[in-house]
Amino acid sequence: MYIPMRLAKKVVLVFLTLAITFVACRKVDTIGDDEILRKYLNVPHSPFSYTQYPLPQFFNGQFVTIQNNTPGDNVTTDWGATLGRVLFYDKRLSRNLSISCASCHDQKFGFADTAQFSKGFDGRFTRRHSMALANATFYISGRFFWDERAATLEEQVLTPIQDPIEMGMRLDSLVERLRATEFYPILFKNAFGTPEITETGISRALAQFVRSMVSYRSKYDQGRSLVADSEMGFPNFSVQENLGKHIFLKNTNVNCAGCHNTDVFITDNPRNNGISLNNEDSGVFVHTQDVMDVGKFKAPSLKNVAIRGRYMHDGSIQGLGELLDHYNSGIHPNSNLDPHIIDKDGKPARMNLTVTELEALKAFLETLTDHEMIKDERFSSPFID
Repeated sequence: MYIPMRLAKKVVLVFLTLAITFVACRKVDTIGDDEILRKYLNVPHSPFSYTQYPLPQFFNGQFVTIQNNTPGDNVTTDWGATLGRVLFYDKRLSRNLSISCASCHDQKFGFADTAQFSKGFDGRFTRRHSMALANATFYISGRFFWDERAATLEEQVLTPIQDPIEMGMRLDSLVERLRATEFYPILFKNAFGTPEITETGISRALAQFVRSMVSYRSKYDQGRSLVADSEMGFPNFSVQENLGKHIFLKNTNVNCAGCHNTDVFITDNPRNNGISLNNEDSGVFVHTQDVMDVGKFKAPSLKNVAIRGRYMHDGSIQGLGELLDHYNSGIHPNSNLDPHIIDKDGKPARMNLTVTELEALKAFLETLTDHEMIKDERFSSPFID
């Protein structure tokens, strides 16, 4: 069929116009998503990296690597952790929009709470002290909470949201609340390939963000990177700090390192540390129903321990001074007391440190503060307001 030249040019022009319009529309859509995010959130166009950071070589040691509890179906991604960051700081997760996860896990305190018990959405207080979150990814059993009742981190992160004291929110109501926002469908699509908001997606994103809270930039980490093993003197430590490290590793009365392995400073099992005589809180027994577990609790990493303010599952110890006094002379007798704090006669051990030694141990614990982590923008609130 013959088409006049003038008509052929018009046809070509129309197709070119349509093609340009199509490309332009796609570009507008992409920019539109970015503009929506930036209207509410301090989230860069290319997400922060939560997966590529320069871990010191000693993090590749066998004890550290086998402790990693990341499941194969929820490997951390940059957009997944970004979504988790937004959820972590969002007060929409509580029934009356009053608190977020970060309300009880404050970055500047090493993602812990300096109060003995945390205040829930309606003003009531939690039953236990809020646990610090740094290095949560390193715990071989993968169990969470002081009593380890949650089998995985993915399970744990949803529990406070639904707790009637903490956040008081139904998960189906939360899903509907997040669907009503402009930005969550975009974040879910970036993280999981679909804008659909689900309870599973909320769980996985929050878990990814918490697992990304790896502490590796403290003064201890810097010193450990300079020597072949942790027992050597660290060249960046003072004489006092090296003495404190030696006491931590080698004290024969109370074996600190026996419960808090050096390098990531985690314990691989729940422990009874003699904080009470009568086991008012049964601890891990709640889920194991093993009488040998009465009074045992999970212990968080000692990273950032000096800036937390409160310690133990009941928050009963305040400040590093009281904490060291407990292990120096205050451990209570208990039928399930951890073997590392029992003397040869079966009684609670005493460190029996001098004032000079206690000050040195305190100085060492202060080298575990990761000053970069507690001001890292990747872990800060992303909300513009």
